[in-house]
Amino acid sequence: MTRLFRPALALISALAFALPAWAEMQIVTLTSPGGIPAWLVQDASIPFTALEIQFRGGTSLDAPGKRGAVNLMSALLEEGAGDLDAQGFAEARDALAADFRFRASRDSIGVTVKVLSDNRDAAMALLQTALVTPGLDPDAVERVRGQVLAGLRSDAKDPDTLASHAFYAAAFGDHPYASAGDGTTESVSALTREDLFAAHRATMARDRLYVSAAGDISVEELGKLIDKLVIGLPATGAPQPGAAPWNLKGGISVTDFPSPQATIVFGQKGLKRADPDYFAAVVLNEILGGGRFSARLMTELREKRGLTYGVGTSLVPMDRAEVLIGQFSASNEKVAEALSVLRTQWARIAAEGVTAKELEATKTYLTGSYPLRFDGNGPIASILVGMQMEGMAPDYVLSRNEMIRAVALEDVRRVAKRLLTPDALAFAVVGQPVGVVTGP
Repeated sequence: MTRLFRPALALISALAFALPAWAEMQIVTLTSPGGIPAWLVQDASIPFTALEIQFRGGTSLDAPGKRGAVNLMSALLEEGAGDLDAQGFAEARDALAADFRFRASRDSIGVTVKVLSDNRDAAMALLQTALVTPGLDPDAVERVRGQVLAGLRSDAKDPDTLASHAFYAAAFGDHPYASAGDGTTESVSALTREDLFAAHRATMARDRLYVSAAGDISVEELGKLIDKLVIGLPATGAPQPGAAPWNLKGGISVTDFPSPQATIVFGQKGLKRADPDYFAAVVLNEILGGGRFSARLMTELREKRGLTYGVGTSLVPMDRAEVLIGQFSASNEKVAEALSVLRTQWARIAAEGVTAKELEATKTYLTGSYPLRFDGNGPIASILVGMQMEGMAPDYVLSRNEMIRAVALEDVRRVAKRLLTPDALAFAVVGQPVGVVTGP
């Protein structure tokens, strides 16, 4: 058998195992005795539970002049809590074979937990100290601050990061989305312990909490566990930011960067997930700039012309804005041609839509790959909490593919005309491109 067919066989084999579990998955919604809603997929076949906790708001809730505080605070949650210093906390966690992960993103603070059933109560008691009484030990603060600053200095030399920052800064003006949530070297260097405690109070509150679990835990056990975890958290946090403006009108900006190739981030305003055309837009995006080699932009820029190694686009519906964004890199001598080809394809698909062959192949891919996301308790818990935050119903897991299959050729063509506006397409170029004219 040739190697050509092995990836397809691997996909079929994976689907054979994933499809029954996905199709039979039962999502239970519950409310803890203390009033906290949660979702659960119960599976006692393996004595372990995955728990996903999200606090809506994230780095967008940094106080004025304190950019990076939420990011630094969240990175310190496992660096000591209560009476335990960083080493003591790590030893206690490891002794329980528990796994805690804390992270801050633009719109949320996430906590991922994996724990054995036998150690669940003790592990949750330890986690509760981290959530409610973080130590923020001065030595730990300085050590983690140093790590963040090292990352920021590295980012200042990374064209991919610089291009992303330039695009978002131009798009969102003075909104928190306009700047990186990890802050700047100046803002992070100036943060105090009290700033970090204030960031904790502002973000980790019960009024913005979302919880899901998958694994060896019952509805009653999960309800009690949640209430124990949130004891001591404030009832309310800082107000959420308002809607982000969209300031990009189209055109090209260039940031000079000495490198033989340039990085280009491009995009325009996207669609809200609740928009009736969202699923048609998902299909459209996959045809236009999905990760497969059959995508229009990959075919035109890489396969036909060799202008880049890869190009992709994504629909990104955030809490306060939505964007259709893409990225690629090209040698400085090829950037001008690449931009021209990309704009041409953007205009062509907006005017002509897609073909029936493209539509059917894309729907097959999107529906076939979806069950593969549910490949364990951890991914399931993460997906469930994301669904809650997006306001989806529990049956979305099963109805999603039907909504993809229902997308018709005319739907994609209509959305292409509505969404893809070549004149509004904006490019942030980082490099030293040859023959590129900046401006609208």
